[in-house]
Amino acid sequence: MPLTKTCVIERVGSLDDVYRALDAQLGLPPHFGRNLDALFDSLANDVEGPFAIEWRDTAAARAALGAPLFDSLIDLLREVADERDDVTLRLEP
Repeated sequence: MPLTKTCVIERVGSLDDVYRALDAQLGLPPHFGRNLDALFDSLANDVEGPFAIEWRDTAAARAALGAPLFDSLIDLLREVADERDDVTLRLEP
């Protein structure tokens, strides 16, 4: 099995920060539409695995993004990890 790529998300102040981290470290496809539906589709179908997403400082990110958006992102990432055998998600407070 190939080595797992790890995407570290930290110091999040906006949704664009999350998109930039994922794109820079995992290589989102050129057609990525910069919305949550497109993010799910890209991570679930387009990004080659295996990969891990490690989100650090989640409490600060939740405060910066607001609870509804942060919770939606976490739900999305968990769903991708549940659907794909080659994706892991680690959340750090």
